[in-house]
Amino acid sequence: MLGSLCCLLFLGSALSLPRADLELEGRFYEWKTKYNRRYGEEETWRRTVWEKNYRQIEAHNREADLGLHTYWQGLNQFSDWTSEEWFMFVSGIPSQVKRNSSNVMSFDQADVQRLPKTVDYRKKGMVSSVKNQGQCGSCWAFSSAGALEGQLAKQTGQIVDLSPQNLVDCVTENSGCGGGYMTNAFRYVQQNGGIDSEEAYPYVGEDQPCRYNSTGMAAQCKGYKEIPVGNEHALAVAVWKVGPVSIGIDATLSSFQFYQKGVYYDPSCNKDDINHAVLAVGLE
Repeated sequence: MLGSLCCLLFLGSALSLPRADLELEGRFYEWKTKYNRRYGEEETWRRTVWEKNYRQIEAHNREADLGLHTYWQGLNQFSDWTSEEWFMFVSGIPSQVKRNSSNVMSFDQADVQRLPKTVDYRKKGMVSSVKNQGQCGSCWAFSSAGALEGQLAKQTGQIVDLSPQNLVDCVTENSGCGGGYMTNAFRYVQQNGGIDSEEAYPYVGEDQPCRYNSTGMAAQCKGYKEIPVGNEHALAVAVWKVGPVSIGIDATLSSFQFYQKGVYYDPSCNKDDINHAVLAVGLE
């Protein structure tokens, strides 16, 4: 009697454990193959995280198809990450952003009325290929390099990949892979007399001693301006009249983690919590 009771208790415990949806096994295998995932003991855990995220993406897209959202989500290389892991990955801008009130860009309100419906600098050859910062909190360096690449292309008609690693290693006012501000990067390039090309100073995704060499210099910076805080009209005018612009966003939400296409808008976005640097490459 005791043996039967023990067996029943054990069986009940086993049935209460979360089990992966067998119907998604094939999809999970395809995803692992695509992103070259190989797990050890953590496979069951990662599979559970992936399935939770998969179902969230599917639910969101059903609502998007009904017109309830302006953007769609999709599986990507972050689909087996928890929200905590994603938060750590995108937090490359320190929470207290310092601004120079004397260096703010002025703009004509009349320009707002003249804004074109669309601008896409990718089609104008002013944006280089999408990069991967890896496990280094160097978003600020990629954003800064991208803005400088855009201005270089605007002046010369040619796109040249500049070196985020040069900035990670040499901008002493920032913290390398620990995060930093784009303004400090522009000021460094201006005072340093230039920034190396990616070819001359390749990206490794970790902090190193500064190895800038003027023989590899590919671009310079005469100066920079900051956009008035929270002014979307000023940002739009800057993108239209200047080119690709370095910006900071709240990227910690799972909606952004799985963003795939469309106009991204999440009412939960915190405009006072700017934590990730990206590059604005056009208007829509």
